[in-house]
Amino acid sequence: MVREPSKRPRAAEASKAAILAAARQRFAADGYDRATIRAIAADASIDPAMVIRYFGSKEKLFAQAADFDLRLPDLTAVPRARVGAAFVEHFLERWEADDTFMALIRAAVTNDAAAKRVRGVLATQVAPMIERVSGDESHTSLRAALVASQLLGFALCRYALRLGPAVTMSRDEVVGWLAPTVQRYVTAPLPVTRRPR
Repeated sequence: MVREPSKRPRAAEASKAAILAAARQRFAADGYDRATIRAIAADASIDPAMVIRYFGSKEKLFAQAADFDLRLPDLTAVPRARVGAAFVEHFLERWEADDTFMALIRAAVTNDAAAKRVRGVLATQVAPMIERVSGDESHTSLRAALVASQLLGFALCRYALRLGPAVTMSRDEVVGWLAPTVQRYVTAPLPVTRRPR
């Protein structure tokens, strides 16, 4: 008697795919805080317990479902002296229009999958733009890491930790303070010769 191959692994994969698709739509529509496991499960026509079984928690589900597009403008079309300001202005708009990326940043602090996703966004979206603007192929990763340290550090202070002065600054003040530093990270020559490791 020939046994039919088990359908369970395929059913599990189909269920996971349905949950991820539902989670992407729900996180995009409701944001991280308002999206619930129960709503995602209902959208996927799956018991909420199965969502937890497959993904462990809302945070872990979000880390796998997050598919974030920064929608960076073509900064090569911006006057070179305004690149830093354009970067900061764009990030402020994205953070304030959609809390999904901030949710991903918060999750990345404690979750490896979310941290990997953030690194992927930086590597595939921010770094290539910096390389095109700076023309410095050799130090793109360094420049991208420095830009990220400035922008993500400020975002954590303003939107997650809600540090008073960072929260009360106007957008013009934020751009005025951050843009010169981001500009330097993207366009300035390296201040010292780096020793090979």
